[in-house]
Amino acid sequence: MTIRQVDEKDRGKFNKAAVHPLQSWEWGQFREKAGNKIVRLGVFSGNTLKEALTIIFSKIPYSSLKIGTLIKGPKPTKEILEALKKLAKDEHAIFIKLEPNFAKASLGKAEFDKLVKLLKSEGCVKGKRLFTPTTFLVDLTKSEEELLASFHPKTRYNIRLAQKQGVEIVEDNSQKAFEKYWQLTRETTLRQGFYAHTEKYHRLMWEILHPAGIAHLLVAKYKGGIITTWIVFVWHDFLYYPYGASTDKYKNVMANNLIMWEAIRFGKKLGLKTFDLWGREPGKGFTKFKEGYNPKIVEFLGTWDLVTSPFYYLYRLTESIRWLLLRLKSRLVKPTF
Repeated sequence: MTIRQVDEKDRGKFNKAAVHPLQSWEWGQFREKAGNKIVRLGVFSGNTLKEALTIIFSKIPYSSLKIGTLIKGPKPTKEILEALKKLAKDEHAIFIKLEPNFAKASLGKAEFDKLVKLLKSEGCVKGKRLFTPTTFLVDLTKSEEELLASFHPKTRYNIRLAQKQGVEIVEDNSQKAFEKYWQLTRETTLRQGFYAHTEKYHRLMWEILHPAGIAHLLVAKYKGGIITTWIVFVWHDFLYYPYGASTDKYKNVMANNLIMWEAIRFGKKLGLKTFDLWGREPGKGFTKFKEGYNPKIVEFLGTWDLVTSPFYYLYRLTESIRWLLLRLKSRLVKPTF
């Protein structure tokens, strides 16, 4: 096995090996256009590219140092960790955050313990998460009848109610629909009082991922207007649901229940096998909403920081203080755009 940086000529092979849309060549393009430094590594067996790694570097304000992230990448190996340590030093990064797209259940206890031992021996420590450690998966290979029968009765009722109310779900990738998506994203963020990615982030993401066939926009129409919008990602045989927003005006017509069902049908029509609902946080309202579709819970390997500088521990301390202040601010001040 050899690990080396890859360039444009390996783009097709890279995407074939990338295990998640956040590891795709196009995601790297998007983040590069947003101002990050991108390094792509390929794990080769002979001339065959077996694993693809997109590492995103961000500058630490008021310093020459950086942090790296390798999110939703492959299972870590000793060779990969050694290559990442060298890359971190070359890029003056104090650590690289790892959140592998690797299910814990795919390993036996002995193998899992061995992997954790490897991570620790190579300088990894448990880190602050970016994504939830578990997600929900829906099996798209089942028939529509099987899926509907498995849903919670209240979920089935809400789907039928939205249909009776005349809610219509369509794929609409027009600029007009995207503008509505952003409008509803702002509305949802202000209503619920959380911080979201910037308008520039969403526009760049759509500008690059939609033409590549990764990002698709589903909308719920009611009384001639769009009341709910979802962006879904298609990658290999998976469908993902990363972004969604809705108006509070017509919440009683249950458009969200219907758009989830139609997203499932959308994935099935494309011949996809699994729908990843993009995260799970016990106790949250939207988690309860997702549970109504009888998804399977999958736990990942977790969040690990590959430490390459003693400045890491000072960074963790200052980040803890910063997030404490942001949480306090969010209770007192509405987010702005």
